[in-house]
Amino acid sequence: MTELNGAGVAADNDLIDLSADIVCAYVSHNALSVTDLPRLIADVHNALRGLQSPVAAVVAEEQKPAVAVRKSVAPDYIICLEDGKKFKSLKRHLRTHYNLSPEEYREKWGLPA
Repeated sequence: MTELNGAGVAADNDLIDLSADIVCAYVSHNALSVTDLPRLIADVHNALRGLQSPVAAVVAEEQKPAVAVRKSVAPDYIICLEDGKKFKSLKRHLRTHYNLSPEEYREKWGLPA
């Protein structure tokens, strides 16, 4: 066997061991008919094999602000660039709705500190 095939066999054996451990844990805590066991084993093994294969990188689209940055600051209010709503203070809104700190918000939208 070549070194590559040896590594592939070792990886497949690891998947089989992991599949067996997961199926044993599941069956010990859940009722399962004997006829469903082969399907469960195959499903777990296929799921683990799918996790092993490389995943294509997800390209995130750059989000556009709800309003222009220049128009977001007014004497009486600030407009949130995430949703376009007017506020006197954005800190609580950003944390509760978007889980962003003011620093993360400024970094995301390229705003000065």
